[in-house]
Amino acid sequence: MANKETPAVEPVEDELVDEVVERLMDRADASGAALLGEGGLLTEVTRAVLERALDAEMTEHLGYEKHDPAGRGSGNNRNGTSPKTVLTEAGAVTVAVPRDRNGSFEPQLVPKHARRLAGFNEQILSLYARGVSVRDIRSHLAGMYGVEVSPDQISKVTDAVADELTAWQMRPLDAIWPIIYIDALWVKIRSGSVVSKPVYVAVGVDMDGCKDVLGLWVGDEGEGATTWMTVLSELRNRGVEDVCIVACDGLKGLPDAVTATWPKATVQTCVIHLIRASLRLASKQHHPALAAALKAIYTASTEQVAEQALGSVLS
Repeated sequence: MANKETPAVEPVEDELVDEVVERLMDRADASGAALLGEGGLLTEVTRAVLERALDAEMTEHLGYEKHDPAGRGSGNNRNGTSPKTVLTEAGAVTVAVPRDRNGSFEPQLVPKHARRLAGFNEQILSLYARGVSVRDIRSHLAGMYGVEVSPDQISKVTDAVADELTAWQMRPLDAIWPIIYIDALWVKIRSGSVVSKPVYVAVGVDMDGCKDVLGLWVGDEGEGATTWMTVLSELRNRGVEDVCIVACDGLKGLPDAVTATWPKATVQTCVIHLIRASLRLASKQHHPALAAALKAIYTASTEQVAEQALGSVLS
């Protein structure tokens, strides 16, 4: 009687991953291991995934699997591994990077000379910037990565950019600016509850004609000339000695704050604000015609041409 062949059982990827995760979870529970840091659960998973991916890259590079007889006499083969510590979003992880005999292997996942792998922190920062709470960030990461991240870890990630933000906010500025635009934008900010607050914005045009955001300041209440005076004083203290034109809206007291800071500056009321103020005095059905008439005025090349355009509108 013929022997029955035992069917080959192929490994199931999902079952293998689940088994590894279960073992890591059991070990973490038994030893009290942390999620992040050396020996942490997420660190071990990150190391395992990176090393498996690097082995796959080496297989693709050589053209044959590990221990495959087809590699004999191929002219190149595996030559052990080298330890390399990279900074991942789970912390510092030491991985075994495979080598080949010819030294021609160029890993893509962990490039040579690269010491940092980005991605995880960016997810936290992007969510935090959108006003998502720490609790919601934890839930989002748990659903995306299948891991629990502590509030302290999220705070560390968001605080990591604090020094860079402070350096940007306090950076020295050029002494002369041909044009500076100032205005307040109303945005919703989470401060316990979500509230609308004014964000004071200053955008300058430098001597080369390039725009640069000079600063952003979050106010507590409504837009006021007193706060603008503080903002302008800060710009002056950061090196702005003179401005040719300051474009702003018609906020009461704002032109006085500008001239007090830069006496020789010309205060130009923003055309957009002028148009908006004018349109409020007319019904919506007349807005298109009124906007076209105003355009002929504010795009005039000289004051006389503007007066003629105004006269034609009034007539």
